Amino acid sequence: MLLNKSILPTIVVIYTMALVLCSALRPCVGFQSIGRLSSARNRYFRSFTSTSHLYSTTTDDDGKARILFLGTPDVAATSLKTIYEQSQSPDSPYKIVGVVTQPPKRRKRKGKEIMSPVGLVAEELELPYILHPEKARDKEFLDELENTVKPDLCITAAYGQYLPKRFLSLPKFGTLNIHPSLLPRWRGASPVQRSLEAGDNPVGVSVLFTVSKMDAGPIVSQETLTIDENEQATTLLPTLFDIGTQSLLDALPKVVNGEITMDNSLVQDESEVVEASMINAAEGQLHPESMSASECHNRIRGFSMWPGTYIYIRIGDDDTKEPVKMKIIESSVLDETVDPTNVIEIGPKKKDGLRLVHSDGSVLELLKVQPVTRNVMDAKSFVNGLQGQSVRWISGVES
Repeated sequence: MLLNKSILPTIVVIYTMALVLCSALRPCVGFQSIGRLSSARNRYFRSFTSTSHLYSTTTDDDGKARILFLGTPDVAATSLKTIYEQSQSPDSPYKIVGVVTQPPKRRKRKGKEIMSPVGLVAEELELPYILHPEKARDKEFLDELENTVKPDLCITAAYGQYLPKRFLSLPKFGTLNIHPSLLPRWRGASPVQRSLEAGDNPVGVSVLFTVSKMDAGPIVSQETLTIDENEQATTLLPTLFDIGTQSLLDALPKVVNGEITMDNSLVQDESEVVEASMINAAEGQLHPESMSASECHNRIRGFSMWPGTYIYIRIGDDDTKEPVKMKIIESSVLDETVDPTNVIEIGPKKKDGLRLVHSDGSVLELLKVQPVTRNVMDAKSFVNGLQGQSVRWISGVES
């Protein structure tokens, strides 16, 4: 078929306009791809500020080191706030670009997801990246760190997951960890709990570089703290993290300028390692028949956050009644030894607690208790509720 030469220019114009129109429409395909990518990545991370943050550029012209913070509970959230506030100083050589935290938890009744304390603070601070991978070894998560977030330094504070070698290889200045013990003593999951259980005094906190082996990296700094003999983990843990955070802040400028490195930090003495093993709920049961008052007291202090501690008691003189559980909330050790007995009585003075006599004759004073199905109460309130009945601790009962 022959075309009239007079209409060729018209055809060329129409063809050119079609090409321009296709070019204008092409970005729509890209947006659809981004939508699919976002859905696919949903189980690895979520931005709680703006979806644009997930794809924001990481090109910086301020010359500041990019810090990625990893943590989950309240103590870590407080550390994040403190470090962020320090980073806002005009002469700060670093800035916080994002966080990594544990995935949101779902409420049992309403089914609503609840962010971790660190996630909530990160949202409040409007940090560019809020990531919560199911596992820190997930490839998509690690790809995102390497290609988009691009941290120069990572800081961990009670994050709660093992960090793989690929993660540790990403930040050029390494990964620093705030660990609430005087390493190499109490490496592991429960350093504060185990140190109190053991009766350690002083206690302390270490700032160290993270390596593949748990809590085994070279130490940047350590701080010691002498504590009261009745100090509990509930109050000691945040105190140690506050001290550790300040110690880390003191070291940060030298870390990001290369003065403090993994190579020139203090190598741990492997011969002095003590493991802080994960706590089992069954360890919360106290055994006055085989433990001293000091041993029970230290366990009460150490396990105050979780799982708590308890004994079994029998109320009244009827030996056929089933023993019931009673939680011990606060205690102290009396400086005396008496004849062993399993009868629990209140002391003679006005503010005395319940006297729990152990089989070795040592005496533990119970200041606050929680009987089964009841609220926490002081010793006097507990005794008033007995209406004159006797109380004995019972051995040989297993939870």
